[in-house]
Amino acid sequence: MCPSCSKPSRICLCTRIQTPSLNNSVGITILQHSLEQNHPLNSTRIATLGLKNLNVVSVSDVNFEAQFAIWPLNSNSEMGSYGSQVKINGSCFDYQETQNGDGYSSQFGSGLVTFTIRKSGVVSSFKHHWMLESQFQNPNNFDQFLTSSEVLDALSNGFVVKKWQNKQLSNGCVKTEETEEFGIRVPPGSALLFPSENAVGIEEIGFEVKNLIVLDGTWAKAKRVYNENPWLKVMPHLKLDLDKMSLYGEVRTQPRAGCLSTIESIVYALKELGEKSDGLDNLLDVFESMVGDQRRCMNERLSKISLS
Repeated sequence: MCPSCSKPSRICLCTRIQTPSLNNSVGITILQHSLEQNHPLNSTRIATLGLKNLNVVSVSDVNFEAQFAIWPLNSNSEMGSYGSQVKINGSCFDYQETQNGDGYSSQFGSGLVTFTIRKSGVVSSFKHHWMLESQFQNPNNFDQFLTSSEVLDALSNGFVVKKWQNKQLSNGCVKTEETEEFGIRVPPGSALLFPSENAVGIEEIGFEVKNLIVLDGTWAKAKRVYNENPWLKVMPHLKLDLDKMSLYGEVRTQPRAGCLSTIESIVYALKELGEKSDGLDNLLDVFESMVGDQRRCMNERLSKISLS
């Protein structure tokens, strides 16, 4: 057993990371599908061990209903706090988060945008402070609203997004149970690494990327995370223009060339963003060894089946 992570030595990654954790200048936020956490090919574990400036957030599917709220974010380094208060059409909304010895304490006012979605990202309701109520009752306007210049300008200095899951309880009558799933601070200079129709190559981005959001899961799971978290649309989308075949290809089917694992995507994106490559290639070596272990396990299982 590994003394650091308490995992069996044959699957432990701690001893395979041969260099100290990299102090990456571009922050990485991984939105990891909740079903990927215990997968043997969880390349997010490599990123967690190999990169210092990294945050991993577990994201679950919406099985009944989920609520979101978004607050603009302005930093105040002198007070050690993050907060904002914006006034639009006479309505104020604010968010205040102060760092202390125990972590962060938060106080929330009314959100700039609040919305509710159901399975597969279907928007059932949303509210904001820009239009008369009669103008935003139609949920079909939600995507257009969320990517409007007014919203993008208001969130250009960063924002905080929180998600609550509503679970349906069946005790003879219809009731719901609300639980907070995550709260994420998205700093200025953030971009999403996801090959959507509007994604551009990293060399085409018109600002300095300081934080990169990456989705972790199979392609089907990653698409579901994207569809069920429409707040991701307020950020510029980046794509990698690579024809490389993923190292995953030996044990997992990839849709086409250029469809890479999470750790491969992070490494190649950081390189294109100017991050020093010293140490980044070691993370790919560790991932290759992980894939090799998984391939051997698969071959052993197949051999046992053929002999039985």
